Amino acid sequence: MANRPRTRRPSATWPKRASSPSRPEWTSSASASITPYSTLNAISRGRAEVILGRGSSIESFPLFGYDLADYEELFEEKATLFAELLKGTPVTWDGKTRAPLLNQDVVPHTESGPFPAWIGVGGSPRSVIRAARLGFSLMLAIIGGPPARFAAYSQLFERALDKFGRPPLPVGVHSPGHVAATDEQAKAEFWPRWRDIVALIAPERGFAIPTEASFDWETGPHGALYVGSPETVARKIATNLRALGATRFDLKYGLPGLTHDQLMTNVELYGQQVVPRVRELLG
Repeated sequence: MANRPRTRRPSATWPKRASSPSRPEWTSSASASITPYSTLNAISRGRAEVILGRGSSIESFPLFGYDLADYEELFEEKATLFAELLKGTPVTWDGKTRAPLLNQDVVPHTESGPFPAWIGVGGSPRSVIRAARLGFSLMLAIIGGPPARFAAYSQLFERALDKFGRPPLPVGVHSPGHVAATDEQAKAEFWPRWRDIVALIAPERGFAIPTEASFDWETGPHGALYVGSPETVARKIATNLRALGATRFDLKYGLPGLTHDQLMTNVELYGQQVVPRVRELLG
């Protein structure tokens, strides 16, 4: 393929994620600050990446002294500033949510120039347009419902890039999942942990508490959970990459309660069987 999807090995922190499908690389979760990522980029030989997003958690706003009413403005300003800092040159910037910068240089610089940055989008067309305007790639965060409905965001991203005079940029998919030897084993291991974690956060996030019926649907061919045998998961990834015009898949794996052996089996099956099979299906 001319534009082959990339593969990344999962991080060692929870929540973990793995990607599909190309050469293995490390991924890590850290604060969106240039300095630690410059260091990470150096020790990983230029493989650091950043996904910027607002997320569904609001607990951090009072911790940092922010007003939730400024939700949109905060992300707009911080994403815009990050795009400027990513260039690796001194930045002069002024906004409403932090102190201004005057010809400020941020060190250490990255060895290989700007590293890849994405905007994570869970359903906001405004965020899709923001990603295109700032020159970030688009990561579709899909945790429930039919993934195919996000095709409209991929199409909007393509049109917005053209409008802003930018070259084509990658679209990726980020979704939860778990791989085991069989569909039955994967579901049996994942279901009680998924039920418990969603039930824990449902009251504050407004989520519906999953039932076995809803879980079966989400793990089926039209749902957003990639839970099953290597063949089942690979076919679902390939189908949705095609449907969404995406070239990257991140598997968010690991839930409290899953054993170390279960997680290691997930990693091994994903890297040794799922990724090659996705490449084959997309080839």
